[in-house]
Amino acid sequence: MDTGYTNWLGHAVVLRVELGDIKVPLRGKLLKENRETVRMRIGEGWDVDIYKTMILDVQEDPMAMTSA
Repeated sequence: MDTGYTNWLGHAVVLRVELGDIKVPLRGKLLKENRETVRMRIGEGWDVDIYKTMILDVQEDPMAMTSA
């Protein structure tokens, strides 16, 4: 079953996440997908599980493509 997140695994993305009345972008790399959650690495080794029901949108991270 392809849920739309499988293609993003291993890629730098921006998730638009909703928590109540708050909508925020989360920048990181998608690592793993479970039935109800996706695991995302934010920063240096900080992995978080995000409920799929909270995700409004997923896009490629344009900042990950720019070199410093």
